[in-house]
Amino acid sequence: MTQKSLSPRAWAELALLALIWGGIFLSVRVALDEIGVATVVAHRVFWAALILWGVVLVRGLEIPKGWRTWGAFLMMGILNNALPYALMAWGQLHIESGLTSILNAATALFGVAVAAAVFRDERLTARRVAGVAIGFAGVVLAIGPEALLRFDLRSLGQIAVLGGAFSYALAGAWGRKTLSHLPPLTAAAGMLTGAALFAVPAAFWLDGAPQASLAPRTFAALAYAAVIGTAFAYLLYFRVLAMAGSGNLLLTTLLIPPVAILLGAWVLDETLPRRALAGFLVLAAGLAILDGRVLRMARRPQHPRP
Repeated sequence: MTQKSLSPRAWAELALLALIWGGIFLSVRVALDEIGVATVVAHRVFWAALILWGVVLVRGLEIPKGWRTWGAFLMMGILNNALPYALMAWGQLHIESGLTSILNAATALFGVAVAAAVFRDERLTARRVAGVAIGFAGVVLAIGPEALLRFDLRSLGQIAVLGGAFSYALAGAWGRKTLSHLPPLTAAAGMLTGAALFAVPAAFWLDGAPQASLAPRTFAALAYAAVIGTAFAYLLYFRVLAMAGSGNLLLTTLLIPPVAILLGAWVLDETLPRRALAGFLVLAAGLAILDGRVLRMARRPQHPRP
């Protein structure tokens, strides 16, 4: 059976997805200065769902009617939005953001393992294990290995973040198994609708009614999070899922922390440590191993020219 792999187009869309989600850290941080975590999550999924359904109607795409499809949407919304967003946001209240990013990058490790257990064409090969391990090491080096010294399995916050990472991995496999036959736009809209059915009531319960008078930068942050970071990003998400499979898709979690560090240095004038540059090189090596093209070129026999 042909194995799923990352084409140049899939790599490009995967990198764009990482860039967009790296920017989410900035936009959400700005929004949290004025509104609560549950309200931020509700705004992201609710407005993004409305936007995507509007595009579905404009394009004349068929709206799914079967209860099985809508049940899959609901489960996907829980696994890929409502549950991990809540777990990771709560976890960040109790542990350092650097450690949160490292633990979030474990999604790629969980994703490869889950995909290998579920799909025959995403089996666990030595190259995939080595590539993910090296890439994960690059993320750790870029953020700072000393953050791992503060890791404590007894910390509920750390367990919550790991639970969110595992939920993302399950979502990748669930999406491919149940929604990959749908157009990416329809799948994204349905998933976000399922998430909104949980996130909106939770926001009212935890934070109260949404505020109408917010600072302009808060509105801008929410607009980026909903329109770019969620609606547009999940179109890319399902496109890459269909092209490259769930295990390869979740490699984006290895790219997000370096993007967040670079954006922090550029926008917030944060100092970029030298170890970050070394981490990027290690991360690039891991991604090259996963892609396999460099290794194939190295093994290809060189024929002398006449």
